[in-house]
Amino acid sequence: MVPSHLAVLEASSSRYSQLPVFRTPIVNEKTGKLDSWRSISYSQFQRDVERFSKFWWSKLSGDGVPPQSVVGVWIGGFTYTDVLHIYGLSRAGYIPQLFSLRLPNPMVVYELLARANAKALVYEATFAAICTDCPVPAHLAVGLDLVPESSSPLPPRYPITEQDVAFIFHTSGSTSGSPKLVPCDYRWIAAALTKSRQVSKPWNEHRQDVTVWMGSMCHIGQSFMLLGSLQHGTCTIQPTVISFSSEELMDMIHHCGLNRLNQFAAFLASHLRKSRTDKDLLSELAGLDEVLYSGLPLPRDEEEWAYKNGIKLRNTFGSTECGAMLLSVGGEGRDAPFLRPLAGTVYEFRPIAQPTGDANHQSSMRLLELVILRSSGDCPDVSLRHADGDFHTGDLFQEVAPGSYVFRGRDDDWIKSENSLRCDTKAIEDNARATCSAFIKECIVVGSGRPSPVMFIEPAVEMGHDKLKKEIIRKTRQFHSRRYLHERITSPNMIVVVPPETLPRTATKGNIRRKAVEEAFKTEIDQIFGITA
Repeated sequence: MVPSHLAVLEASSSRYSQLPVFRTPIVNEKTGKLDSWRSISYSQFQRDVERFSKFWWSKLSGDGVPPQSVVGVWIGGFTYTDVLHIYGLSRAGYIPQLFSLRLPNPMVVYELLARANAKALVYEATFAAICTDCPVPAHLAVGLDLVPESSSPLPPRYPITEQDVAFIFHTSGSTSGSPKLVPCDYRWIAAALTKSRQVSKPWNEHRQDVTVWMGSMCHIGQSFMLLGSLQHGTCTIQPTVISFSSEELMDMIHHCGLNRLNQFAAFLASHLRKSRTDKDLLSELAGLDEVLYSGLPLPRDEEEWAYKNGIKLRNTFGSTECGAMLLSVGGEGRDAPFLRPLAGTVYEFRPIAQPTGDANHQSSMRLLELVILRSSGDCPDVSLRHADGDFHTGDLFQEVAPGSYVFRGRDDDWIKSENSLRCDTKAIEDNARATCSAFIKECIVVGSGRPSPVMFIEPAVEMGHDKLKKEIIRKTRQFHSRRYLHERITSPNMIVVVPPETLPRTATKGNIRRKAVEEAFKTEIDQIFGITA
């Protein structure tokens, strides 16, 4: 039998039948504040998935959509009902193609549907007004109360092989104005199950772990973490928002029994900063069995503060194409932050031709690119691989001990935003230079770990800064309209104009240094996003 997410759910719903699989928030309609948490058991989750599978089987077969077709799913991915839509469609025999709300341009979504040969679309109510011209049958992602109980039999099961596609995700950054398809077959799912089981392994086998939603189920991070949680009978809390406050974190610890916090680094850093002046929060963080972060490295001072104060940090390194790949050692030793490949993977760390950087910042360190070999179960679809048949991540590492690595950046122009989604800075810069050459002498886009990118401009003409920024926004508007929300520059506030030759450059070629700009103008960037010292 080919391993699958649905097989894991069935086994866990039997083994952990009465344990809670999710805790969801109950928010007071009048005050908007959190009142309490609702528990959903493993057996109830299984029944609800079957209920949704019958619902979608009836709807889509009525549209003439054949089984094993691709069905687009354009939803938030942050709620229990969203999981039911995704798993219900899968149980009904369809292949979910997952879009997040961060891609709000319907034309791009329609193009991606066509590229995947999708036969239908399920969409969030937010998009009801713009889905009127959808080229395939489109249905609203209704709430649980609008999905009727049915006594009809479950949809038939169709035999699957390792080569059959289970899900289609999309790269979290745009290339040529559109994300790439990331098909995940059942061989990939089997590898994800093996890896996620390691990442989510309980520290105490005699009690149920309780963790928290990491991101959207339409992206690989939370989908991957749920696979691990289901295998261990873990409970996952749905927060009111992904960037939940420290107060809500404390409430989850006290009222839901949260013992394993997992967040993207930018969100975790806000709790760590607050813990410097909040002794109760610091005590609660230090009392957790594990604080797992992903997406970006933590700022060094935040990481040092955490280790110094007994917070049990662990870092997982991954990507949309592969899921988690590396996991840090953890614990209290000097090797705690070092990353190691997850068991069962087949990777190579290949030396790159030359270190990245400039003449003033050359290093004697030997940089290695992480390469996922074709024989590894998590090697992405052939369409995403290099000409040699392997998947080259572009992620660079230094081997600091045998088999242990430290991340040293990327060998390209991509950065990661606050929620660890990717952004092609070079594409934005090239577009700005092409459309605004009359008044831009030089530009660079930064914003690592920020909600959106920021463009720094050295002007080519004498012009008021406000007028210049508005002209840039006007001329680049069409380009940005096709991109994810976290990739867009659509406000003059996200443009900073500086005098010519102000931006830090390399000594030899005179190229502007992206990281140096981030560091030199950190205060200005903080102010744009309302961050105060």
